[in-house]
Amino acid sequence: MKNECGWIALAGTSPGRDHLKGSEKADWLIIGAGITGLSAAHSLAELHPEARIVVVDRQRAAQGASARNSGYAVAHENPGDDELIGKSGFAGFAVDSSIGQAAGDEVRMRIARHGIDCEYRDCGYYFAVNDPRKLSHVDAKLKTLNAVGASAQFLQGEQLAQKLGTRHYQAAIWCGNGNALLQPAKYVKGLLDALPANVTVFENTEITGLERLSGGRIRANGTQGSIEASQVLVCLNAFIPRAGIDSSATFAMELSASLTRPLTDKEYQAIGGVEPWGVLSTRPLGATVRLTPDRRVMIRNTAEYRTRDLSSSDLLQRRKHHVMGLQRRFPGLGEQDIHYTWTGHLSATRSGQPYFSKVEEGIYAVAGCNGSGVARGTLWGRLLAEVASGVSSPLLQSVMDRAQPGWLPPRPFFDIGAVLRMRMEAVRAKTEI
Repeated sequence: MKNECGWIALAGTSPGRDHLKGSEKADWLIIGAGITGLSAAHSLAELHPEARIVVVDRQRAAQGASARNSGYAVAHENPGDDELIGKSGFAGFAVDSSIGQAAGDEVRMRIARHGIDCEYRDCGYYFAVNDPRKLSHVDAKLKTLNAVGASAQFLQGEQLAQKLGTRHYQAAIWCGNGNALLQPAKYVKGLLDALPANVTVFENTEITGLERLSGGRIRANGTQGSIEASQVLVCLNAFIPRAGIDSSATFAMELSASLTRPLTDKEYQAIGGVEPWGVLSTRPLGATVRLTPDRRVMIRNTAEYRTRDLSSSDLLQRRKHHVMGLQRRFPGLGEQDIHYTWTGHLSATRSGQPYFSKVEEGIYAVAGCNGSGVARGTLWGRLLAEVASGVSSPLLQSVMDRAQPGWLPPRPFFDIGAVLRMRMEAVRAKTEI
């Protein structure tokens, strides 16, 4: 079946850029034209308006994983049991929440500054469950979220059903004051279209390696050309090894999602004419579901650790899994109502914290979004540009202090362990898929 991202199809495409041919020189090179790379390009252009900045991407700019996520701008996460107020992990959770709030503010700033029309809704979203036992320590979670600046409210039963237009969910914590929803492909396309004149983008350009030259400069070699630069920012997230960085302690997860046709007026009224919403599961492999402003339903209820990408037949099986999840929530929708099904990749770490590093002189990199790439990716781009430019701040220091991705065992031991862990999590999330 066709792997077509609904967000990208509905956002439309920007004018094509050339691919790299021959030799180029730049002051700054950014590898990766997703949210992080484009945010870094904007920040570098502000810090160094006279510099030549080049961005390269292996495929079309703004159409990779950044455009394929579920569109959650995450400021406040669902706290784990050891992160609740009074527990040992609360201090770290509070720091992460302050970083998350800064990340959410960065998204809002970019949208306002560049006039990006991306269906941004500063409306919060829900941590919701079908099985109430999977939403534990509710009072402590509400107290914890409120303590770090979120606005949190517990809903259940009829009150929740009236908010979501489905009776599938039995309990939820709505979390606002920073958490937002948007159309991810429109957002990243907006970042691309708003790049200033001193930024050049090369699309469909694969970088095969970085080479150190005399005088401290760096040459990025591609299949049909090369770029020589003084400073290089690697913003590849799940694909950071493509730049020769194998020590990031990150790994790629493959996700798949589907997006339906718009609900008819009759269907929309039947679910109560509810406001657009987003639901995140409290289980790692539970479903992520959205009702969009144009009345479509998006569902993502598969996440896998794989060493090879999904094939067309594999994706068809995942689509059937999406249909099952859709019908649990909206029985009137079936496979015939799905307009788009696609895959995307997420960059994860064992600790849930990113890799954010000066790799060596002149080379800086960040990876490990752990499912929060819209907001944190936007912030990381700015902070990576700042650290490479010698700019310091308390926020940057907080991010670097928290950037401890954790140790990963060598392959194939990690591969085996990851697959087993995902199977176990799938069993635990069965009622939430």
